[in-house]
Amino acid sequence: MDRAQKEKVVEELGQIFESSGVVVVAHYQGLTVAEMQDLRARVRDVGGAVRVAKNRLAKIALEGTDVAGIADLLTGMTVLTYSEDPVAAAKAADDYAKANDKFVILGGAMGGTVLDADGVKAVAKMPSREELIAQIVSCIGAPASNIAGAIGAPASNIASILTTIEEKAA
Repeated sequence: MDRAQKEKVVEELGQIFESSGVVVVAHYQGLTVAEMQDLRARVRDVGGAVRVAKNRLAKIALEGTDVAGIADLLTGMTVLTYSEDPVAAAKAADDYAKANDKFVILGGAMGGTVLDADGVKAVAKMPSREELIAQIVSCIGAPASNIAGAIGAPASNIASILTTIEEKAA
């Protein structure tokens, strides 16, 4: 890899570290190509991506960022799993680590916070953006549904009373 290519990789990694909601660093030694493709597919399905990069270049990209502390995790065969959603990549990586012993989560970063392996697992247990939006919408919709039911209830009661009176009269 020549100098221009290395500079391009450092720039791409810098953008990943700045724009991602979460970055998970893990060891992947011993994974087969098929297992790595499975990991990539799982992370892609949740809107994230997987990147294998030289540790030295990743450390250069981390210099001067809020999450420069994860540079200590970049030793050996490491892979970066990241997504804009602050939970998606952590959840996908944690699920994959549970299914495959060769994939070991070392830590990561969420926003400006450096996480250890337990921190990544805690983030993975949080609800995703879509789940939070669904919860908020249901909370907003519940009062409106209750009001509609309350407004419609008297009319329904009157109709049932009138039906009962008609049946008794007939």
